[in-house]
Amino acid sequence: VQLQASGGGLVQPGGSLRLSCAASGRTFSTYTMGWFRQAPGKEREFVAAIRSRGGTTYYPDSVKGRFTISRDNAKNTIYLQMNSLKPEDTAVYYCAGGNRIILSQVTAPSVYDYWGQGTLVTVSS
Repeated sequence: VQLQASGGGLVQPGGSLRLSCAASGRTFSTYTMGWFRQAPGKEREFVAAIRSRGGTTYYPDSVKGRFTISRDNAKNTIYLQMNSLKPEDTAVYYCAGGNRIILSQVTAPSVYDYWGQGTLVTVSS
C-alpha cells in the first residue's frame, strides 16, 4: 500500500485547511487510517484515526472539536478537515494505515504499517 498526502500550506490563525491522503491497494477499506504530526524537535504526535467500515473516529483533546477525519472508501482516500487552526498546529502531517490495530493502539505510531510522505502545515500570521 502506498499513501500520498496533500493539502498542506500556509494559513492564518483561525483559518481552515483540508488534508487528503490517497491510498493505492484493494484492501484500503479494511484498514484503520490515521493522521499524525511532527513539529521540529518534537516526537510524532497522534492527531486522528478512523476505523475501517464502521468509521468510528478518535481524537486527542488537543484537536477534538476542531479537526475531523473522514474516509471515502470508494475513492481510497481519507481526509482531515482542520478548523480554527492555531500556531501550535504547525507541523508536518503524515497519514498512516494498518489492518491489525486494536482500539487501545490507535494512538501509537508504531502499530501502523504504511506511511505517507508528509505534508507541511504552517499556521502563522
